[in-house]
Amino acid sequence: MSMLKNIKKRIDVVLLGLTITLFCCGIVTAADWPRWRGPEYNGISKETGWNANFPEAGPKILWEKSVGTGFSSITICDGKAYTMGNIDDNDILYCFDAATGNEIWKKSYSCPLLNKNHEGGPCATPTIDGDAIYTFSKDGDVLRFKVANGDIVWHKNLNKEFGFKHPTWHFSGSPLVMGDLVIVNAGTSGVALNKTDGSIAWQSDKGVSGYATGVPFTLNGQNCIAMMVSREVVALNPATGDVLWRFPWKTSYDINAAEPLISGDTIFITSGYNRGCALLKIEANKVTELWQNKNMSNQVNSSVLLDGFVYGFSGQVGGGGKLTCLEFQSGQVKWTQGGMGTGSLMLADGKLIILSEAGKLVIAEASPDKYKEISSAQILSGKCWTMPVLANGRIYARNAAGKFVCIDVSGKS
Repeated sequence: MSMLKNIKKRIDVVLLGLTITLFCCGIVTAADWPRWRGPEYNGISKETGWNANFPEAGPKILWEKSVGTGFSSITICDGKAYTMGNIDDNDILYCFDAATGNEIWKKSYSCPLLNKNHEGGPCATPTIDGDAIYTFSKDGDVLRFKVANGDIVWHKNLNKEFGFKHPTWHFSGSPLVMGDLVIVNAGTSGVALNKTDGSIAWQSDKGVSGYATGVPFTLNGQNCIAMMVSREVVALNPATGDVLWRFPWKTSYDINAAEPLISGDTIFITSGYNRGCALLKIEANKVTELWQNKNMSNQVNSSVLLDGFVYGFSGQVGGGGKLTCLEFQSGQVKWTQGGMGTGSLMLADGKLIILSEAGKLVIAEASPDKYKEISSAQILSGKCWTMPVLANGRIYARNAAGKFVCIDVSGKS
């Protein structure tokens, strides 16, 4: 009998341990970030349990690197961190150990800096898809690399090989992988390449493109892509490239750089230079305007949508932009906050992770009631237009000059 009691006691201890483990796992979750704007293409991470409260001395910098000039953001997958920069007219794709910063490999190819009115260098972010990495250069280079060692599987140049025109500030959007296709914002409404060999699967006219990445969505069982092109927003059939609907959206200098936000059968679009924003309703193969105003004007980086409210930077870069909270359904401003220039942000666990235009990392509540800062610290200097990334208890950020830092927000000592 005593032996049975001991066995039962041990089982109870094991079950208690499992219960605690499962409970903790339900509270604290980590998440990779394998593409621009994250797993759900919306700038929102499902990671929870990370530490938003910085110590008085600031958050711990785990490691930092120099990666060359550019605005490429960071992708995180399977314990590795990827970003791009340009050194001596060569684009370089880096693969680092995400925890230690140790360089695993790097690969380069010839590409001019293309620094018209800004520092230049790659603007697109690497896209991870299984054992492959896809990149898109400002000069029109689309490449597939091997995740294991960075070997180039194929390399196509849309401008030199196929005649697609550069937009004024050259190509910018990141590769979007859907099924067997790699889709980029080139031509008047996109180009799709076959993943296996880089051959063109479908293409639009070869005029100038927009600067944003395509956003996949599903409506009434139909797979679609919303893409901000040079003078309109279009919805595409990803299999064929056929335009399902279009809505005119002319901007100064034909700059449409922010990705649309999609919720059900509505789509929010916004552009800079005081063009403003609009909410559209999708009905079958057409869209109608629900409202339009100038309350949000994303010039460089996109907004995020949470619980019916949009958070983003409104205003022109270098011109005193403001972090703005907007009601999605009405377009009315709930609050604004200055002092961060025209920065960038993502969202996780109900909190905004912000990088100011001058390199201050700010954590704030994502609340429509008021702006409430939780913590902040200066982590970079110089120009910072690149969106920070939270993944697995670490925040990654960079500046235009190529300083790349990894910050510990795991909450572990």
